[in-house]
Amino acid sequence: MSKSNQVGAFIGGIAIGSAVGTVLGLLVAPRTGRETRALLKKSADALPELAEDLSTSLQLQADRLSDSTLKNWDETLARLKEAIAAGVEASQIEMRQVQQIDNQDRDLNSSIAD
Repeated sequence: MSKSNQVGAFIGGIAIGSAVGTVLGLLVAPRTGRETRALLKKSADALPELAEDLSTSLQLQADRLSDSTLKNWDETLARLKEAIAAGVEASQIEMRQVQQIDNQDRDLNSSIAD
């Protein structure tokens, strides 16, 4: 798992854990119904802000992942181009060597035939 995925998962885990912990804490706490409802309302009112923060964090992580993916793709493409160029060059060298050997064989056969 990449570092940006780990950070995104960690932040998401914190947000979900906070929400679940808040709800469970409110339900288990020894408060009156009115106090508990007031706390639940306050928590519910805070959820949009929490969701917005989580959304912003996820968007930042997605942007980082996208940038990282593009960078990796560009690096891979550059290495592939280099490998193709090296293969073409090696093939050309091999063809010249084969042609030289063929020329030497013809010269040898020509001198033996004379």
